[in-house]
Amino acid sequence: LSICGKLCYAIGGAPNQVAGSAAAFFLQIYLLDIAHITPFHASLVLFIGKASGAVTDPVAGFFISKSRWTKIGRLMPWMLACTPFTVVSYFFMWYLPPFVSGRVAWYLTFYCLFQALTTLFQVPYSALTMFLSTDQKERDSATAYRMTMEVLGTLIGAALQGQIVASAHVSHHCTVTPPLNTTDSWHDTPSFPDPSDPLSHQVYMIAAGVIGGVYLLGIVILFLGVKEKDDPYALNSDRAIPFCKGLGLTMKHGPYVKLTASFLLISTAVQLEQSNFVLFCTHAAGLRNHFQYLVVTILVSAAVSIPFWQKFLQRFGKKCAACGISWMIPFAVMLVTIPNLILAYFVAFVSGLSIAASLLLPWSMLPDVVDNFRLQNPHGKGHETIFYSSYVFFTKMSAGIGLGISAAGLEFTGYKPGICRQSDDVILTLKILIGAVPAILILVGLFILLFYPITEESRKETKLALEVLR
Repeated sequence: LSICGKLCYAIGGAPNQVAGSAAAFFLQIYLLDIAHITPFHASLVLFIGKASGAVTDPVAGFFISKSRWTKIGRLMPWMLACTPFTVVSYFFMWYLPPFVSGRVAWYLTFYCLFQALTTLFQVPYSALTMFLSTDQKERDSATAYRMTMEVLGTLIGAALQGQIVASAHVSHHCTVTPPLNTTDSWHDTPSFPDPSDPLSHQVYMIAAGVIGGVYLLGIVILFLGVKEKDDPYALNSDRAIPFCKGLGLTMKHGPYVKLTASFLLISTAVQLEQSNFVLFCTHAAGLRNHFQYLVVTILVSAAVSIPFWQKFLQRFGKKCAACGISWMIPFAVMLVTIPNLILAYFVAFVSGLSIAASLLLPWSMLPDVVDNFRLQNPHGKGHETIFYSSYVFFTKMSAGIGLGISAAGLEFTGYKPGICRQSDDVILTLKILIGAVPAILILVGLFILLFYPITEESRKETKLALEVLR
């Protein structure tokens, strides 16, 4: 693979991360504080939206596995077809409709559409890794390029969104600490303009328009720079594995089950950190005016550390590199217990290192699982999209459940949109969602990963066996 080809492949996936990052960091606070819907309804939007994207994964895998080869490949037509509709649904996801009673249905509809359409892009795009090269090192290198660009895309999305929409969340009369004669009226003082003020939501539409343009640029670069290859191991006589049979086989494949179980817990922890971080900075840590810079610090740290983790896993192995995911735990706990600006930036930097490892490793390890499955089932083809679609299904579903529970927790503890200071119960809930819950999920996920059977030695043996098969 040429460097240009790897770059074009990597750039093609960045727009999904740009939009996903903006939604992960800002959608919850947008729904609560700009659209003024209740935390319970926000939890419904977040959970059902994620669930719709998750349900679309196996459906997408089913239809893509039955797709025929075309002049531009089997996967590329899906990515080209869904992009324009994704841009439209993303834009309307940030639009504030003039009516009030149907806002929940509006955001639920367009968030579900956006999640489903991004799935129709993500499943063939991630499976495309298997059709770039037959060499494990080349695929690992392409994955490292991809994850670097995706983290940069996450950075661009959060930075663009943060800088453009920060004015909608800046308070000119809320103080960091309450006055001595704190009263209920001070607690209930709105912290930003009423949503009827057009400036409070127009900035979100501007950001959505910019990110929509990034989507179109990314798909053009992917189409022009990447050439999809047909299955290099399949014989002309081989038939595609039926989707339901293939799904059953993948669910019985030990390495896949352990990898998926581990990283669905870890990815849920990262999603919880992302979705609640801005709320935590705003209401629990007194960092209302710094949240956009802290988000950028996390993502810059993640972007620059991807090459480091790629070298680390080549030197010490992929399972060993997973230890880096746990680095964020002690520092996040420190931030919750000692909210300090300097400490917050240090925590943001270390969290970026851990997030980079959690993003790179599963996508680097999944091709090894697919190779291992291929060796055990040499006369079937078309299983790649089944692996990738079901993996994304489980991680999205777990993240949706986690986000729904976290938003419902804020509702239960009495979160009030648009006030300067939340109750002590809400602040405690945010601290638990940022510190304790992600720590437990990460530790359990890493414990499961200890039993993942594919080692560096078995990878080399699989590589030799596949070369003989080919």
